[in-house]
Amino acid sequence: MKEQVPVKNVSTRRKFLKYGAGFGAALAWPNSKVLGANDDIRVGVVGVKGRGQAHIKGYVNAKGARVVALCDVDPMYLDARSTLLSAQQKMKVESFSDMREMFEKGEIDAFSTATPNHWHALAGIWAMQAGKDAYVEKPVSHNVWEGRQLVKAARKYKRICQGGTQSRSIEQIANGVAYVKSGELGKVLWGKGICYNPRPSIGQVGSGGGDIPAGLDYDLWSGPAPMQKPLRRENLHYDWHWIYDYGNGDMGNQGIHQMDIARWFLGEKKLSPRVMSIGGRLGYKDDGETPNTQIVYHDYEAAPLIFETRGLPHDKAAQAGGKGGWGKNMDHPEEFPDEKGVGMVIQCEGGRVYCGRSKVKVTDNKGKEITKIEGSTDANGHFANFIEAVRSRKISDLHADCEETHISSALCHTGLISHQLGQQVHDEEVREAIKSDNFLAGRYAAMEEHLRLNEVDLSKETISLGPWLKFNPDSEKFEGNEGDIDAKANKLATRVYRAPYIVPEEV
Repeated sequence: MKEQVPVKNVSTRRKFLKYGAGFGAALAWPNSKVLGANDDIRVGVVGVKGRGQAHIKGYVNAKGARVVALCDVDPMYLDARSTLLSAQQKMKVESFSDMREMFEKGEIDAFSTATPNHWHALAGIWAMQAGKDAYVEKPVSHNVWEGRQLVKAARKYKRICQGGTQSRSIEQIANGVAYVKSGELGKVLWGKGICYNPRPSIGQVGSGGGDIPAGLDYDLWSGPAPMQKPLRRENLHYDWHWIYDYGNGDMGNQGIHQMDIARWFLGEKKLSPRVMSIGGRLGYKDDGETPNTQIVYHDYEAAPLIFETRGLPHDKAAQAGGKGGWGKNMDHPEEFPDEKGVGMVIQCEGGRVYCGRSKVKVTDNKGKEITKIEGSTDANGHFANFIEAVRSRKISDLHADCEETHISSALCHTGLISHQLGQQVHDEEVREAIKSDNFLAGRYAAMEEHLRLNEVDLSKETISLGPWLKFNPDSEKFEGNEGDIDAKANKLATRVYRAPYIVPEEV
């Protein structure tokens, strides 16, 4: 039986809503409505500079949806996008700088957020408290705890909440998952997500000197996170991905897609019971904090899930070409040397599967293709799927319910926590620590060779060797680790929120 969510809007059950700690005054939501079978779903999009443009396009092209409101803290991008969209849709599109005002005054039924990561969970929770269904971009959280709070909010307020892992809407990948689960290739031995993605230096300003764009509301941009003043990086936009206060590195940026696909193939429904990391920010010194080179090992009982990030190109010579040259010279998966380095490999007893951005390939263990996986590779239907579920009120109609995306997002977070708790060591100590695990030792040897080709010598430089962290997948807390490791790890699994932008303890 499919789980159904009643269409009745939260605001019909109670007139007032408080956003939570720090707001005081209650706000009313007068513009909510009960959806009829012939009504368009009215969507408000928050964050319109980068990924938000894909959100806007997705809803404009989705049957039965209209984008009626846009919100951004940067007036330059907000004005340009709203003017263009109003002309395209031949209707006035409302503009807001503060999503709270959009919830109060904007006539929207559904909310879609493409803000930086540190805003994802709180924005989604606020939207659902305001009676709106929510599409929350990946990762759906900045940390483990707030991701679960997002899921709790969706269930409490009986809202439809889709995560932005759009690979779940790619037919060919779904067919590939079904093929592996059919047992045609035998037992799954391991899964490997790879994010070999070019990430040159973001520059270095030291104690501060980066520019905050004129007119941008920096308080709203910072939201739940600290307001770094002066700005400790050259570029406010995009480079937040590599700063812990706001982003989750490339594993939580691009790699969340591959982490999610790998977990989908493995059939794991919970977080891993044990995790560790080896990695660092290597090859240059810049304002970035998150690792550009990393191995994360999720020790699932049935089969391990390993994730690899490489931001440096194939070798030092490729660095001379800048980012463009790097993009042409990134590493490829060893098992599929002709395929691109952003993807996933599943190794089974009788063969292996590669899943890239728009391809699924199956070979035997010698590399000979043994079957064709059919199906569309178009991911644009993910927004349409959200709209369909908003109309049907069935959580089971969603391709990526927020709980699925929460788990995959949290796999990224727990891997980074091991990294942050790691000790800076040389290669000899790493090899000694992992020598009992042939698979992990082999992946580290491959990483070490990759770094050597980029003239990073781990006998001279250090890398972070993270601890093996025991994790309770039911409580979603670190438990059973020695000394004070549980306390340290669980502290990193949440954050201190900046008032009034506080994810509520009780949603």
